[in-house]
Amino acid sequence: MVSVRRRGTTATALLALLLTGCGPVAGRQPAALPVGYDSLDGTLKVWPARGNLSGDTAATAGITAAVRDWRSPVDDRAHLASSGILYSGEVAGSPLALVAADVPGEAASWLLQLDRDGQRWRVAHATEYTDPGYLVYSDVLPVQQPTGRRYLTSARVERLLGPDGKALPAADGITEPVAVPPCQAVAVTATLRPTRSLPRGRAADRVLDLGTATSAPRYPLVRDETGSGKRALTGLDTCVLAGERGPFGSVLRRIGDRQAPLSVPESWPMAKISVRSLGSVSLSGDEPGELEQLTWESATGTMTAVVYRPAGGGSPVVSPADRSTTLQAYYLPVPGQPLAVLSWRGRDASFAAPPGTVRLVDRPGLVVVAQPDRKQTFSLAGTEKTWYRSVGGR
Repeated sequence: MVSVRRRGTTATALLALLLTGCGPVAGRQPAALPVGYDSLDGTLKVWPARGNLSGDTAATAGITAAVRDWRSPVDDRAHLASSGILYSGEVAGSPLALVAADVPGEAASWLLQLDRDGQRWRVAHATEYTDPGYLVYSDVLPVQQPTGRRYLTSARVERLLGPDGKALPAADGITEPVAVPPCQAVAVTATLRPTRSLPRGRAADRVLDLGTATSAPRYPLVRDETGSGKRALTGLDTCVLAGERGPFGSVLRRIGDRQAPLSVPESWPMAKISVRSLGSVSLSGDEPGELEQLTWESATGTMTAVVYRPAGGGSPVVSPADRSTTLQAYYLPVPGQPLAVLSWRGRDASFAAPPGTVRLVDRPGLVVVAQPDRKQTFSLAGTEKTWYRSVGGR
């Protein structure tokens, strides 16, 4: 039996007891992918076979062949026995299949979206689930289509509200097209029915969609249990956040001793996006803008970044990601005045800068300086330990 792995960032013994999936010994590849996924919440099958092609053996064989031929960006393949076809049918007159693919080489779960070219099925879109847990323990999955975003919901979903707060019509688990902008985060909210794992159900299971321009293999949905993520990303361009110098895209994934630029970045958000104010900052005598610190959970730990929101509604400026640590250091590319931002929490530590450093902002927990041309090292001395961070030289 395959036990439940993490849902969000916490695994519970209760879920491990209630949700199970069965699969044969690793290495054996069945003739066809399972249709549906063998996961139960009490007596409820969470992902039953869906779609008017789910009983079509020729369609299942074609989908299986396409998934068998598919490879991840690092050339790993899906393990068919522990994968499953979540949906196969006609949507808006076109064939569509959605497969939850288990990729053991990366300890990853992938959502494969297939269409059909003539009689041949093909993987048209593949996204890696950023939580190391199984994809099928989410209840809302994204579907990318030219007519806009759709969602596939599990059998636990009683109702799904779109970004406008209105219920989304759905047939066989697939919603109608949803107006999701390309580069803006919007919220969708599921109502989960009472089940053995959730005896009272859940009135508001929140997920952020980072926008339809989110490029594969980056998974576009982020858990947002408290709604803090929606507040944190208000007014921010998620395409900028996802860029190679943006918070979500800047820490490349490493596989072995090499970077894997085609894989999901290590800094890609998984859950718990939040923001805290670092205060007003005046640059070069301009009207003060707001400096904020973003924090989020990625699959490899807690990440942070800073956002500068200029006065007057100008475009926000964002830093690359920095792994969460005691003394944070950020490069903030303010046009015409690139900055280094150093921040920390607590008042019982002593901050030190290199001699001659001009501090544009100097307050407890925050120092802002012009980005040095050469690498310079700053320190924060606590009662038992001193932390060092170097900035500059970019």
